[in-house]
Amino acid sequence: MTAKTGTTPKAQEQPTPANAESVHDFEVTDIDGRAVDLSRFAGKVLLVVNTASKCGFTPQYEEFEALHQAYAPQGFAVLGFPANNFGNQEPGTDEQIKAFCTERFDVTFPMFSKISVKGADKAPLYVFLTESDPRFAGEITWNFNKFLIGPDGHILARYPSKTKPMGPEITAAVRDALAAR
Repeated sequence: MTAKTGTTPKAQEQPTPANAESVHDFEVTDIDGRAVDLSRFAGKVLLVVNTASKCGFTPQYEEFEALHQAYAPQGFAVLGFPANNFGNQEPGTDEQIKAFCTERFDVTFPMFSKISVKGADKAPLYVFLTESDPRFAGEITWNFNKFLIGPDGHILARYPSKTKPMGPEITAAVRDALAAR
């Protein structure tokens, strides 16, 4: 995962997470191993979440999919980032994670390659998410922490693991962000 700008030629040095301007400045790898430039989500409202297959919060996948299906036609997407940082609750390979998500929860929202969301090997996107805006700064506390991202790629809100994806707090914020586009 690297940070980049949409206007900088590839030959020039890419920005670090500390000087990236938005989530759209990053390139990540999807669960099938393909590079994905997050600028392709510019103009959309996003819910970025660190996931795990063997966590007490894993059933939230069902609500993430329902949220994605409900609001995708209006310009919304859930982006799932599997991580094994807490209690070895995501030990599988990308292939195993993908099979679990699709077979158990019929996940259709974009899933990405397993990353680290805390510690010395924290993925650049998560460095940006946890350090760029003092209002939402702080380490990821457990699996299924959530970041609501506006159409401009800036963080609008952060939610702890226990906040339900289809609960009133997140659904109202998603509707408000979509209405403000």
